[in-house]
Amino acid sequence: MRVFLDANILFSAAKSDGAVRAMLQLLVDRGHDCRADAYVVTEARRNLTAKGPEALDVLNTLLADLQIAAATPAAEQSGDLDWLPEKDRPVLAAAIRLACEVLVTGDRTHFGPGYGQTFGGVTIHSPRSLVEQLLA
Repeated sequence: MRVFLDANILFSAAKSDGAVRAMLQLLVDRGHDCRADAYVVTEARRNLTAKGPEALDVLNTLLADLQIAAATPAAEQSGDLDWLPEKDRPVLAAAIRLACEVLVTGDRTHFGPGYGQTFGGVTIHSPRSLVEQLLA
């Protein structure tokens, strides 16, 4: 399965050796194609620099197992994304552009209304719902 990782997933996996890092390792170990783009990587780095700079080396190690694409140009973002705040549209647009089957995000505030729904071929999951699907 091709999985797009939101910035908050990268941040959480780097900052803490907890459930999100375990989920990411499960995805990699099972041979799933984990992807991100420059937009989410930049956001994860910015947030780690502000809130946990000691985790930047861990982030770099985690990124080595991912496919990193260029950011999605605004012109390529679909009008079907209008339900999302403008700053979050590039995330789902990138997942669509990269033909991912899943976008995993912990951003319940903005993406929560889309959890379990499919947009442009991409189903939005929380980390928990994705792990439940993988283990089912």
